[in-house]
Amino acid sequence: MIDLYYWPTPNGHKITLFLEETGLDYTIHPVDIGAGDQHKPEFLAFSPNNKMPAIIDNAPADGGLPVTVFESGAILLYLAEKTGRFIPADPRGRVATLEWLFWQMGGLGPMTGQYGHFHVYAPEPIGYARDRYAREATRLLEVLDKRLDGRNFIAGTEYTIADMACYPWIDPYDKAPMDLSGFRHLRRWHAAIAERPATKRAYAVADRHRVQREMSAEMRRNLFGTPSQPA
Repeated sequence: MIDLYYWPTPNGHKITLFLEETGLDYTIHPVDIGAGDQHKPEFLAFSPNNKMPAIIDNAPADGGLPVTVFESGAILLYLAEKTGRFIPADPRGRVATLEWLFWQMGGLGPMTGQYGHFHVYAPEPIGYARDRYAREATRLLEVLDKRLDGRNFIAGTEYTIADMACYPWIDPYDKAPMDLSGFRHLRRWHAAIAERPATKRAYAVADRHRVQREMSAEMRRNLFGTPSQPA
């Protein structure tokens, strides 16, 4: 049994995508990041960076004590190695998968996240920041689109944890949509993943946990660590 500490964000979706694909038994423990659950001592005990997702594997492969894992990329890699699924067995395929997993963790996620912050959540518009992160997010989409030219999935013919890591970060902000019209390979890949039954189940999980509310000063502090400001 996997205990998944989760909230319906792009990084949270990565893990439910994997779990729904594999059918691993899991229980969701909501971490309401707007309410500040990520700062509670009991969560910090195994997720010290006060970010979700995190997991506790109560049945690790070595049969020992439960294993805790934080950081979404590390969780995907741990689960892939635990199950032997969604990471190629051949060295070249494995390297390609890890390259693009780390590319997402170091580039696509952070840069798209900053795009979202300055276009959706910043209390006042900052033109330089908006332009910088829009250009960098677009550049990364161009990189991915070129990678997908002639490939079904990022690492080649197989659907892997690299795809699961990248998929939720493609145009995730309804209030600040990105123009994907020029990325035909990316759009084809994204549509194919969206049609997978496990993807639909994973996003149904997200819908069950989503909370609609206005951004308050307290939420802003919990999410961004900022001083109290008008919402």
